[in-house]
Amino acid sequence: MATATGRTAWRRRTSPLKRFLATETGGSAVLVLAVVIALFWVNVSATTYRIVWQTPLSVSVGDAGVSLSLRGWINSGLMAFFFFVVGLEARREFDLGELRQRRRVALPLLAGLGGMLAPILLFLAINAGRPSAHAWGAVMTTDTALTLGVLALAGRRLPGRLRVFLLTVTVVDDIVGIVVIATVYSESVNLIALLVAAGVFATVLLVRALRIHIGLIYLGLAAGCWLAVLKSGIDPIVVGLAMGLIAYAYPAGRSDLERASDLFRRFREQPTPQLARAARTGVRLALSPNDRLQAMYHPWTSYVIVPLFALANAGVPITGESLRGAFTSPITIGILVGYLLGKPIGIASLTGAVSLLSRGRVRPPVGWASVLGAGTAASIGFTVSVLIADIALRGGQLDDAKIGIFASLAGAALTTWTLTWILGRLPRRVRIRALYGTANAIIDLTVPVDPDRDHIRGPASSPVTVVEYGDFECPYCGQAEPIVRQLLAQFGDVRYVWRHLPLTDVHPHAQLAAEAAEAAHAQGAFWAMHDILLNRQDALRPDDLTRYAGELGLDIERFQQDVTERRGANQIAADIDSADLSNVAGTPTFFINERRHYGSYDIDNLSAAVKTARLQASAGSGTASNPHGESE
Repeated sequence: MATATGRTAWRRRTSPLKRFLATETGGSAVLVLAVVIALFWVNVSATTYRIVWQTPLSVSVGDAGVSLSLRGWINSGLMAFFFFVVGLEARREFDLGELRQRRRVALPLLAGLGGMLAPILLFLAINAGRPSAHAWGAVMTTDTALTLGVLALAGRRLPGRLRVFLLTVTVVDDIVGIVVIATVYSESVNLIALLVAAGVFATVLLVRALRIHIGLIYLGLAAGCWLAVLKSGIDPIVVGLAMGLIAYAYPAGRSDLERASDLFRRFREQPTPQLARAARTGVRLALSPNDRLQAMYHPWTSYVIVPLFALANAGVPITGESLRGAFTSPITIGILVGYLLGKPIGIASLTGAVSLLSRGRVRPPVGWASVLGAGTAASIGFTVSVLIADIALRGGQLDDAKIGIFASLAGAALTTWTLTWILGRLPRRVRIRALYGTANAIIDLTVPVDPDRDHIRGPASSPVTVVEYGDFECPYCGQAEPIVRQLLAQFGDVRYVWRHLPLTDVHPHAQLAAEAAEAAHAQGAFWAMHDILLNRQDALRPDDLTRYAGELGLDIERFQQDVTERRGANQIAADIDSADLSNVAGTPTFFINERRHYGSYDIDNLSAAVKTARLQASAGSGTASNPHGESE
C-alpha cells in the first residue's frame, strides 16, 4: 500500500471556498505591489503615467465600434470579469455555502447593508453642503482581497469561520455597489440600448435553460450584452455580476461521476479521438458550471486584472503639501471616518439588532468579538471605491479621495491587530466565547450518527465526532487510514465513525470487501477486519478475505456463509443512501461534528479541524476544557 507521504492527490484536495479565499489572500499581495508601483511611477514621471493610461484604443467593425482609453478598457472591460467572479462566489454561497439555508441570508445581508449605510451617513455628515457629498458611494464597499489579506496578517487569532461570514458580507456590498454605479453614477440612459441588453441577457437565460454547454456561445452573448449596456450609458461591469449569478453551483453527482468513469473506460479500451473528446466532455460536465468558471477566471482576476486596475488608477502625486491638503480635506476625512468607524459600527450594530429582534434565533456564526473583527478588517475600500471616486470626482478632489482610501488600509490593519492583541490577553474561557460564540453550525451530515447501527471507534460521549465515508479499495482511503489513527492517538476523546461507500464503478472488489467487514462485525471483529482490508488493498479477492478471517480467529464457515448470503448488504446500502442524502460522491469524505470537512486529510489539517470543532463545542456548552493544550 502507498504510504501517506509526499504530495499525493488527496493531500492537495481543497474546497472551492478555501481555494477562493487562498487566491484572494495571495492576490492581495500582488494588489499592494501594484499600488506601490503606481505611486512610484506617477511621482517619478506623472506625464508618462497619464499618457499611457489615457491612450485611446478602438475596436471597430465597419462603421460600428467602441473607443475607450486604456484605463477605460480596464475599468469597464476587464473589471467586468472581476465582478463575474464575485457573482460566481455569491451564487456558490447561495447554492452550497452559508446562505443555502435561506433564514441565514438575512444576517449577512443586513450586516452588509449596515456596513454600507453607517459609512455613507458619516461621510455625508462631514461633507454636508459641499459638491464632494456626491462621492458618498466611495465609502460603501469593502475590497475582498485586501480584507482577507489583513485577516491573514493581523487577525490570525480570529476563527476561520469568520472569513466565510465576512465573504458573504463583502459580496453583498459588492452587489449593491454595482447597482449604485449603474443607477446613481451613470450618465443619461439610452432606453433602446438597454432594451437590447435585456433581450440579449434573456437569450443567455434561454440558452442556459436548454442546457447548452458551449462556452463560446455564452462569451459571445456576454460580449453583446456588455456592448449594449455600454451604449446605454450604464457602466457595463454590471453584466459581469449578472452572468456570474446565473451560474449554478452543485456537488458532483454519483451518476455524473459514474458516467465519466464509463466514458474513460471506453476510451481506455479503444483510444480514438471521438472517445477522447467524449471522455473529456464527461469529466468536464461532472463539475458544476460555477466550479469550472471559477477555476478558469479567478486566478486571472486576482493576480492580473485587479492589479492592472490598481496600476491604472492608484497613481496619486504625493508631496508634503498634497498630504497636508488631503488630511485637512473633508473628502479624505470623510473616507477615513466612514471606513474606520462606520464599517465596524455598521456591521456590528446591524448584526446585534438582527440577533436581538429575532430573540437569538438568528445569530452570527462566530462570537461578537469576531463580528467586531470582521468590521475592522472590512474597513478597506479599494476596487469599487476607486471606481466610484473616479466617476464622481476630478483633479485634486480625486487625489484626496485616493489618499483616504489608501490610508484606510493601514488603519484597518492596525485596528484589527490591536483587537486581536487585546483578545489574546483575555482569560481563555472568555476569549473562546467571544471568538466562537454559540450559534449552531449548518448540519451537512443528513443522517446523524446512530450508536445502534454505526461502526464507532472511541468514547461514546465525545465533544467531537469524525465520520468517514470510505471504500476499502480506494487508495486515498488507504493513505488516510494511518492519519486517522494518528488523529485518534493525539485526541483521546474523539469519536470516529466508518460508513461504507464502495465505488463499484472503479473498484471491482470494494462491495465484497465491505460485505466481508460486515461478516466480521457479526463476530465482533469489524475494526480488526477494517484495519487489515485498508492495509492490504491489493489483495481483496474472496480467497484473500477468507484468509484474513482465519488470521483473526473467526469462525470460517459462518464468515463464508454470511458473505455468500450477503447478510451485510442492507447495512452497506443504508450507508450508501445516507451518503447520497449528504451529497457524498467520492472517498474519503469526512464530516466533523456533522459539518463536511473540505480540504486535505493530512494530520495538520484534520487536527486543526478537530481543534476548531472542540473550541466551538466548548463555546456552545460554556466550558473551555483543553486536555491536550492545543492553541487556537
